[in-house]
Amino acid sequence: MNRLTTTITILALFSLSACAEKAAEKKSPELNEADEKNIITLLEKESATWRSGDGKAHADCWEIKPYSRILVSTTDGQSFDVPPAAMKNTDIKAAGGSSSNMNYKISIHGDHAWVNHDEISIDTTGKKSYSHEFRILEKINGNWKLVGQSIHMYKPQATSREP
Repeated sequence: MNRLTTTITILALFSLSACAEKAAEKKSPELNEADEKNIITLLEKESATWRSGDGKAHADCWEIKPYSRILVSTTDGQSFDVPPAAMKNTDIKAAGGSSSNMNYKISIHGDHAWVNHDEISIDTTGKKSYSHEFRILEKINGNWKLVGQSIHMYKPQATSREP
């Protein structure tokens, strides 16, 4: 074999190896769909239990890790670094109301996932608040759990529609 043929052969083998590795990383669509459904169910549960004051069910949505972090920014420019242990507190002072999560964008990589979504919260007087949320999850003992989140409150523009 001459040098050109050898080089082409080596490049072809590297390409095939990379393609095979990428294909092996992909999960079946059915598995990703099941994981997506389970993640959305968990996030809906976490939102509902926070408002209802069901501290035990809310705490069950979370797994606090040494790297867990919860950041919240408000519409007036303040930000809060909420202690992650607060998510495991079963004595929630619920404000009531309801919420609606929408526009889910989910990325799953094995036992790790991140999710972006919008939320509209409605307090007991009917006042709405809006947030863009970024959630970080891990699959622990077969169950998806939140390990971190970032919530960014915003005021919708008068000309825009709700998300």
